[in-house]
Amino acid sequence: MNAIEVLGLKKSYGAVHAVRDIDLTIKTGEIFALLGPNGAGKTTTVEILEGFRARDAGDVRVLGCDPYAQGSSAREWRNRIGIVLQSTSDSGDLTVIETIEHFSGYYSLPRNVEEVINSVGLDEKAGSLIRTLSGGQRRRLDVALGIIGNPELLFLDEPTTGFDPEARRAFWALIEKLRGDGTTILLTTHYLDEAEALADRVAVINEGKILAVSTPTELGGRSTAKALVTWRDGTETKSETTDNPTSVVNALTTQFKGEIPELTVTRPSLEDIYLRMIGIAHE
Repeated sequence: MNAIEVLGLKKSYGAVHAVRDIDLTIKTGEIFALLGPNGAGKTTTVEILEGFRARDAGDVRVLGCDPYAQGSSAREWRNRIGIVLQSTSDSGDLTVIETIEHFSGYYSLPRNVEEVINSVGLDEKAGSLIRTLSGGQRRRLDVALGIIGNPELLFLDEPTTGFDPEARRAFWALIEKLRGDGTTILLTTHYLDEAEALADRVAVINEGKILAVSTPTELGGRSTAKALVTWRDGTETKSETTDNPTSVVNALTTQFKGEIPELTVTRPSLEDIYLRMIGIAHE
């Protein structure tokens, strides 16, 4: 069963069409990244999938259920999902372990608190007050609260905003571990390297419409895009765009009779493709 199935989703705020007839399928067990500029419709779409916002039209199934349904079935459904918001404001006067134990009481089959603390790398901070944690440690606590209910599906909203490079890499390892445990993850991020490192597939949304859904390596024809070969010829930098960079390099090897000065061979990055798709020139 697919974890998320969306057909014809629409949502407007007065004259503003935030989401325009979106179709989307997310497979069970995959990491799926939703990419788009501010105001593109990401937040509205995710909030509908989380059950926090009603839709105007369309069919939405999250873990087989309508996320905006009410009653006992909705409570059972919420036991199966985890949410990590972009920012939270939990009490800073509680310790890490006190906070996670408190949240575990909201779920019928929570994960072991000590195991969760270990999985997010907060063993040494278990007895520390939340207000004493660093930004990266605080974000790890957010993830701990998101996974304590043992969710089948985890929503991550801009999870590494403000992280230094080392903390981001450690966080990526944690997300990979969750995927290895079978958790389906829907990720929103502005970091294109993060989407490329983590996501099995990505969707680009702009002005309320899904522009494309593909793997990071194939998005927008990236895998078959022309390569740019550049090199130094005396005092001049030269370049050639080609479908066959190997032949260009072989010709240059003959020309220079060995090492080619300052040789580079590049194809469009995920960021190049993304910016082109949303209509922003990339210099």
